Amino acid sequence: MAKINLLPWRDDLRKQRQVDFLIFLGAGVMASVLVMTAVHFSIAGFIDNQKERNRYIQNEISVLDKKIKEIKVLDKTKSQLLARMEVIQRLQSSRPEIVHMFDQLAKTVPEGVYLTKFTPSGKKLAIAGNAQSNTRVSAYMRSLEKSPWLKGTDLNVIRSKGIDANSFTLKVAQAKVGAPTEGK
Repeated sequence: MAKINLLPWRDDLRKQRQVDFLIFLGAGVMASVLVMTAVHFSIAGFIDNQKERNRYIQNEISVLDKKIKEIKVLDKTKSQLLARMEVIQRLQSSRPEIVHMFDQLAKTVPEGVYLTKFTPSGKKLAIAGNAQSNTRVSAYMRSLEKSPWLKGTDLNVIRSKGIDANSFTLKVAQAKVGAPTEGK
């Protein structure tokens, strides 16, 4: 006799397809979970890497800030040293000027004039002294004006102390001269 299959083959096929669908669905869910986990760990790795780079940059910035502070201190020290060097150079260049000024003061004093006091004030000099007459004071002022190392004489006071005695006070400025010739 012929075999007749009375089993519902369509139901078996449907159940098989349903089982296959659930297997593929589970495999898809598992694959998506694995992909999401991999993406999560890779992003977390990127974040950790960026945090490490940020920490490194912050450390380097703090090192550079310290160096900038040191550079500022060195620049301040440098400017102070340059200012000192400038003062020293000015003093070195003006060192012979005071000698020439006092030499000119001594050379320009005419007979009958006696100097009693010098008061320096920067480039100006206040001179006090005694003279036998007013004409001797004016002769002294003219000789100071002729000097290459002194300029701008200004008579402040002449007081009479007696018949042949006058006290005077005058101011004179120091002139800046290169190298005066001795033949003047």
